[in-house]
This record gives sequence, structure tokens and C-alpha cells, in this order.
Amino acid sequence: MTLTTTLNRIKACNPCREGWRRGLNAAGKAEADDEPISYEAILDAVGLQHALWCCRAEPQYGSLWRQYAVWCGRQVQHLLTDKRSIAALDVAERYANGEATDEELAAASDAAWDAAWDAAWDGAPGASDAAEAAWDASDATDAARAAVDAAADAAKSFASNVAIRDAQAAAFRQLVTTGTLPPVQPMQEAIQ
Repeated sequence: MTLTTTLNRIKACNPCREGWRRGLNAAGKAEADDEPISYEAILDAVGLQHALWCCRAEPQYGSLWRQYAVWCGRQVQHLLTDKRSIAALDVAERYANGEATDEELAAASDAAWDAAWDAAWDGAPGASDAAEAAWDASDATDAARAAVDAAADAAKSFASNVAIRDAQAAAFRQLVTTGTLPPVQPMQEAIQ
């Protein structure tokens, strides 16, 4: 299983100018076309953040994108101090597996947003970033955007840690080539 998209489908999502230019150059193309391009090739060409952004071009894989978002949120679950955030991850995971309703997901998303806001208000940056990752993973509006946001929020507290970024890229690579994710390794374990 190798997930693909096309440059035309990516272009239809209005990519940023820099990412688009880098993608075209990496593909050796002057303009968009309908030739399939693998997400692994996109990852290699433009990096994780841009590859995650391109997920919105293939919404039919929303369950996989949400699974990745939950995986990223689980990396920082040990930083979560509010049960609402953990519950949001649990509901988002169940939703990705077809085991939760839209209503349950919306309620969990609202609760996780409240938890993220409370953590930010209390001035706890690591907990706030982790709570935002939980909210992103549970946000029902766009699973691809949620994956992007959850990955970014999960890495905020440890932005300079190459091992964390490499783990997220490796997990995404595994997802788009096999349809599975590796076991979650909490960030604090990866940092040591």
C-alpha cells in the first residue's frame, strides 16, 4: 500500500508559493499534472510539514490522517494534566477507527479546546502545547489539518530535538507506505 496524490490535486488546495515551487522543482516539473506521486516522495522532496499539508488533497484517507494526528498527540500525552485532553485523544482514536460518532468527537473537541485554553491561561507551555495537540487530533473539521497541527504542537516543546522530528517523519513514512503506524514512544523517552 503506497498512498499517492497528484500535483493537480495538491494545487487545487491552494498551497503556499514556497512549498509549491519546491515541490515542482523536486518533481522536475514546470506545471501540475495528474501523474501519481507518492506521499513518500513528497516527504523526501519537501519535508514533513509540507507533506502533511498535502494530505488535504486526499480526504478519502481521513481516517489514516487522523490516526497519525492521534499518534502525534500520544507522544506528548505524558504532558497532559487535564483529563479532558486525554479523553479527546481517546475519542479521536475511536473516531478514526469508526467507533465514535460525529457528536462525540465534537464534544471531545470542545472539551479539549477548553483544556488547551486553561493550560495556556495557567502559563504552562508544555502542557498547553500538548493540550493543543489533543484538541487538533479531535477537531472534526479537517483530519489532514489536524494531523499537521498535532504534529506541530507535539513538537513545539522539543522543537530543537532532531530525534523527535525524525520519529514523526519515520511514522508518517510508515503510514503512507504500509498503512500502519509504529508504537507510540512518548517524547520524554525519545529525548533521553
